[in-house]
Amino acid sequence: MAKVVKAIRGMNDILPDEAHTWHFFEHTVQKWLNMYGYRNIRTPIVEQTDLFVRSIGEVTDIVEKEMYSFVDHLNNDSLALRPEGTASCVRAVIEHNLLYGGPQRLYYSGPMFRHERPQKGRYRQFHQVGVEALGFSGPDIDAELIIMCARLWKMLGITGLRLEIGTLGSAESRAVHRARLIKYFEQHVKQIDEDANRRLHTNPLRILDSKNPEMQSIIAGAPKLIDDLDESSRIHFETLQHILREQCVDFEVNPRLVRGLDYYNRTVFEWITDKLGAQGAVCAGGRYDGLIEQVGGKSAPACGFAMGVERLLALMQQCGSEITHPVPDIYIAYQGELAMDYAWKAAEFLRNENCYVILHCGGGSFKSQMKKADASGARYALVIGDDEAKAQEVSLKPLREAIDQARVSLNVVSELIST
Repeated sequence: MAKVVKAIRGMNDILPDEAHTWHFFEHTVQKWLNMYGYRNIRTPIVEQTDLFVRSIGEVTDIVEKEMYSFVDHLNNDSLALRPEGTASCVRAVIEHNLLYGGPQRLYYSGPMFRHERPQKGRYRQFHQVGVEALGFSGPDIDAELIIMCARLWKMLGITGLRLEIGTLGSAESRAVHRARLIKYFEQHVKQIDEDANRRLHTNPLRILDSKNPEMQSIIAGAPKLIDDLDESSRIHFETLQHILREQCVDFEVNPRLVRGLDYYNRTVFEWITDKLGAQGAVCAGGRYDGLIEQVGGKSAPACGFAMGVERLLALMQQCGSEITHPVPDIYIAYQGELAMDYAWKAAEFLRNENCYVILHCGGGSFKSQMKKADASGARYALVIGDDEAKAQEVSLKPLREAIDQARVSLNVVSELIST
């Protein structure tokens, strides 16, 4: 026998029983995004490697350790599977001049790829929904992104999420803070780990995000960026907090909140749960005003967020969210040559009437077909023999109620299903 080919580790199949939950999630998300006027954009899963190096940053875990990059041997291009969606969205907006007509509210969804150790809630192929607002400079759009998330959690039946917000300030305030951080960590250079030493002069802000327990006391004593904010960044952050309070969105200010991508500035935020173990953040984002120019476009403000679909689905399950799965209206069982022809006619007629119909295939006795009809979850079975076919009728049998079988026309079946 040939060797069984299995899926790549960390890249999972979504089977039909699970797909129902995905459909529910996707339908809810699309309805939610329509409420806020966000339009769909779809980008390739493969991009030039340079796009992610320039946008995410060379000295980041994603670019250094996790990105699937390779050389296309046909033309020697360096390509990468997208590890996140913002850079691709920005690239498309620049390439197609979408900001020429004014600010854009956009969203995307689909698979992303990162080579890391697979664990619950973190996979090598994972799925995200990303929301980007491009061309808006004020804190009002930052607030909208956060407030709309709060609405989605209610729509999905998710409870217990905690919102943390912070600010990275402007490039100027970060430069001041960066110098203070380097000076501080240089004074503790013998106490910080190898990773922190490597980042000390390239990306010292990322040291604050270290999960090393032995580093926490040193990090706790480090200067806080919020103390180095310029006046406009401070007002921006205070206005954001005011809007959230007015809209009754609870939050905590976390002065150590650092996003894992280099392109963020000013507002950053995370929605966090304690129900998924170490993988606490289910949605995160913020403002990235410099990214459009960094990728080659004309300078424009922007902000957005991404949410991990697998993590949210796991959270929905833990919260006992009520997810409705579609069940068939009708299962058609038949025997006989005339019956077969009429069964096909009946199935297509009822589908034209917007009924969800399963037509039995594979033969078998009426008894075996009725077992399959019952297992399908259908509300009714239509039983068709040659006698029914000659009379242009069907025998209608309710499967979920103790009601006798009756001979009726297809029009009667259609009316019954629609009521």
